[in-house]
Amino acid sequence: MLTTRTRFTRKALGAALSAMIATAAFAVGATAPTEAAAEDRAESPFVGTFKTIDDETGNAKSYVQIMKVGPFYVGKITKLLRAEDQGKTCEKCADDDNRKDQPVLGMLILTGMKEVDGELKGGQILDPGKGKVYRCKMWFDNGNLMVRGYLGPFYRTQTWYRVN
Repeated sequence: MLTTRTRFTRKALGAALSAMIATAAFAVGATAPTEAAAEDRAESPFVGTFKTIDDETGNAKSYVQIMKVGPFYVGKITKLLRAEDQGKTCEKCADDDNRKDQPVLGMLILTGMKEVDGELKGGQILDPGKGKVYRCKMWFDNGNLMVRGYLGPFYRTQTWYRVN
């Protein structure tokens, strides 16, 4: 009996997973905060909207809404705060990334995160300005969300601030 096996590369599987999570997030009404999101926030401090800060200028850059979709946490850009960022697309995203040349506003940048021992781990975060995808870890420090992106042995940590 002949069988056919389909082989997937890590990138193809990652892109497929990102697309499935994005579809699931859209299907559950992730475009705006809902009562379900409020219930999830009571359950998890990671659910909510956070203000990001530009590493180079120190100025506020965007709002990212973090939601729980099944066992995973995902995050998308819901507001761009700088005039020069309005209408931008992810020009530098990899050619095989479904976010390539898509608008940054509304873009799913945080995928596949799971809560483990009070931290979010195991997922990825996209820097749409650089087009790079990093392994990600998130935790709270003094009420602020610490977001660390890893590329190999190197990492960068940002502080995100909750928006009420």
